Amino acid sequence: MVSVEDSVEASVEASVEEWARAYVTSPSLAYKMAPPRPPLLFDNKVDELPPQPGRPAELSLDEHRLRNLTAAALRDPKKRAFLIHTFWHHELQAAELMCWAILAFPETPEAFRRGLLRIALDEIRHMSMYAQHLESLSFHVGAFPVNDWFWTRIPLAKTPSAFVSAMNIGFEGGNLDHGLRFAERFEQAGDSEAARIQRTIVEEEIPHVAFGMRWLERFCGDATFETWQANIVAPLSPMLMRGKTLNRRARAKAGQTEAFVNALEHW
Repeated sequence: MVSVEDSVEASVEASVEEWARAYVTSPSLAYKMAPPRPPLLFDNKVDELPPQPGRPAELSLDEHRLRNLTAAALRDPKKRAFLIHTFWHHELQAAELMCWAILAFPETPEAFRRGLLRIALDEIRHMSMYAQHLESLSFHVGAFPVNDWFWTRIPLAKTPSAFVSAMNIGFEGGNLDHGLRFAERFEQAGDSEAARIQRTIVEEEIPHVAFGMRWLERFCGDATFETWQANIVAPLSPMLMRGKTLNRRARAKAGQTEAFVNALEHW
């Protein structure tokens, strides 16, 4: 498996924006897994947004929903593989949508767009972690159907504050809760490597949530629960962006105050 860090291929794109567009629109699984290193410079151009991502032929789309698999069910390697494949696809959509946001908000500070790029590269690295473990279970990327649900919701965000509210604070914040829960279930199912990967990704997504909190405050003047909720575009809501049990430690590290977390818990 080739990782992002191992890829030494020079990008043929002249700007970060061109690289981001190429990543979103590419239909190549190999490219999605290990794109060339991005260029250093932005061109700050306003251009038409990709209406949808390129989808590799290896991936089949359907309307399946992630089942709430128990630790007992996850003792079945195929069910663990299905769940890990679903998580892999979540990371793919996150990487693509970070690139989409680079293109969607060219008027934002370059520091914001560079942060989106760093997060996209993290998500691509997480994809490799999941894909490698999938192979160890004797499955491969494309073995299960996927659902581009994030892509039906996140592009509704028409402002950078709405984007970070839904993607960074919302979905990635929710993953702090869900990721810990599934790490515990993987452990109970006897798959310590899947549990380790899941815990690692939870820790590495804390800065992604913190990024959203910082920029929400910069864009809107504060990052209270009320401001966050006001920036979430319908039909999304806080209910879709949390686990049954909140990972208070991780959320605090991401900059969410006790008042914020309490409001989310009681929303």
